[in-house]
Formats: sequence, C-alpha cells, structure tokens
Amino acid sequence: MERNVAEGIETGLELRSLVTKGGQLQVSLEPVPVPEPAADEVIVRIEASPINPSDLGLLLGGADMTAASVSGPQDRPVLTAPVSQAALQAMAGRLDRSMPVGNEGAGTVIKAGSSEAAQALLGKMVGMFGGAMYAQYRRIKAADCLALPAGTTAAEGASCFVNPLTALGMTETMRREGHTALVHTAAASNLGQMLNRICLKDGIGLVNIVRSPQQVELLRKAGAKHVCDSSSATFLADLTKALEATGATIAFDAVGGGNLADQILTCMERVASASAANYSRYGSTVFKQVYSYGRLNTAPTVLNRSNYGSAWSLSGWLLMPFLDKIGPADAQRLRDRVAAEIKTTFASHYTQVVSLSEMLQLDVVAAYNKRATGEKFLIAPHKA
Repeated sequence: MERNVAEGIETGLELRSLVTKGGQLQVSLEPVPVPEPAADEVIVRIEASPINPSDLGLLLGGADMTAASVSGPQDRPVLTAPVSQAALQAMAGRLDRSMPVGNEGAGTVIKAGSSEAAQALLGKMVGMFGGAMYAQYRRIKAADCLALPAGTTAAEGASCFVNPLTALGMTETMRREGHTALVHTAAASNLGQMLNRICLKDGIGLVNIVRSPQQVELLRKAGAKHVCDSSSATFLADLTKALEATGATIAFDAVGGGNLADQILTCMERVASASAANYSRYGSTVFKQVYSYGRLNTAPTVLNRSNYGSAWSLSGWLLMPFLDKIGPADAQRLRDRVAAEIKTTFASHYTQVVSLSEMLQLDVVAAYNKRATGEKFLIAPHKA
C-alpha cells in the first residue's frame, strides 16, 4: 500500500528470487515494509533499474528456463522453473533463502535521515548501487548514492554505476599496470559503446572485437578506429593489424568461453615477436594480459599456450574488488566523472521498458535472458 509522501509510505513491492533445496526456482513480487531511515540513510522511490548480465545469475538461479511457467494474478505473477542438481551444488549458500535482486537503479529521495549528508539529498535524483534495486523503494546510506545533475531523468541515471565504472575501471587498470592501449570483446554492447566514447575522449587506443558486420558498422559510425569482426574469415589478420597499430597488450573479455582469449593472446604475441631483436623459444618478453569479466559463452575457455610463450596471464576481473583496491578517494573520482558526463560519455540506451510484473512474463524473460549484444532492458518499478 502506497500513500503520498507527506503521510508516509508503509510498504512497497520488491522482487525476490528463491531457489529451494528441492530444486525449484521461484521468482515473485512481495510486499515489504519501508522502514524509517537512520540518521545517515535516505529512502529512494526507485523509478528505473536496468537488467544487467550480472543480475541474471541471482535472478534466474541457473534454472532451466525452457521449462519455466508462470502462475498467479497478472499484477503479482510467480515464475517457477526447475534447477538441476549440478546447479544446486554451486548455489549451496543461497538455497531456501529469498534473495532481493538488482544491482543498481535511480530515483528520487523522498525521505532523509537527520545527518547533513542525508538531508542534502532530499528531493534529489540519485543513482544507487548495492543490490535490492528491483523494488519500488529502497532504504540506503546517503554515502552510497550518487547525486545526479539537475535535469537528469531516472532512465538516464539508472545505469550510472555498473557499466560506467566498469568501463572506467578498464582504462584505470590499463594505466596502473603499465599498458597504453586495450582490447575489448562484445564491444557493441552498451558498455562497449561507452568504453569507445571514453577512449576517443581520452586518446586511448582501443581494439573493438564484435561478431557481425552490423556491429562493425554500428561502432564505425560511433567513431571507433579499430573494429574486428570475429565472424570474418580475416579476423586473425585484422586483429593482428589492429594490435600492431595500437600497441595494445591488455584485453577485457566479456565472452569467457571458447577460444577468443587464446586468439587475442596469439595475435598479441605475433606482434611482439615480429619486433623482437632476437628469437627465443620461450616467446617474447612482452607481457600480455587478458582479463575475463563476463561469461556470455558458458563453455570452457580453450588455451593453446604454445602460441604465446611464457609472458602472459589470463585472470578474472570484477568491479567491486577493483574499487576496493584503488581506495575511496580514487573511486569517488571515477564516480564524479560519471555524474558530470552522464548524458554524454556515459549515456545508456534501452530497447524495452517493463514493469516489475512484466519482467516475469515468459516472453520477456526469454528476451532479456538472451543477453543479446545491443539489447538492454529497463525496469520501471511503478509502471502499471
């Protein structure tokens, strides 16, 4: 039940994901109380929240969505699907626990605690990161909110954390580790287009890897200088040429499975070996780094180590450990840049806007669970 702000708000709907020990996923909308904020907290009326690939693991819990079904009333549907024993073993820590979902969102601060920082946000549009964003209201610490410039809409600010800070984190990691240019896969995504704008603005060499001629054209029109199509017969030659032109020795791979990381390392080694003064059976001494930060392809990662010598690394990269590593001052510097350029460099584009109940419809689930490059869904929690 929702009353006007002056009278106070008692409850709001929140999306919850439950995986039972019996092997069933249950996703539902539940009424939850909206508590009063503590001194350093605010209450945000969430108006927009994106569906990111990083949200889907918690949301759908590794269930077999081809066997999913929906029951219950139209405004309070319940999505159910079977979960295999193998998937259950990987999720022991969340079994029989109802989990809130949604990494980030944006909305208006409608209540604020007594602290100066909280009061300063009252009535402001803010971006948030911290989970439980697929809901109508969120109590959150004022320090975890990003005040957005006047005139910014919730849709414009909804994706102000995950993609922008990930893209900035990539360029920051590149600099901190002594590289001068980088490679990015699945580069036609919202994040990829954002990274392209950052690199163009900051004068950073960027090699974009995509998987279709249409995606090549999309990035070319956006000003990208080096775009390689992995579906092309000349992909390896094109990638080698782009690496030679940029000098890129670090890559961020959203694909994960298959042999794409191997191909990147192989082509990096070709470029490094071509300029080496002497031959070595151990390969070049140029260090080549690939960071895997996604799993668009869930197959095993295939590596042929004989192709790139010994000076290389393949490892994981995640946003939150990176932000913890660089410390609060540098993390705030990145956040301030996002806020200043939210309508330009860090603009996000959405292909569909859905309500909380609509996101549990089977056809909508199938659409966003495809994780198709260039398609991004936005949830409007108060949409009827």
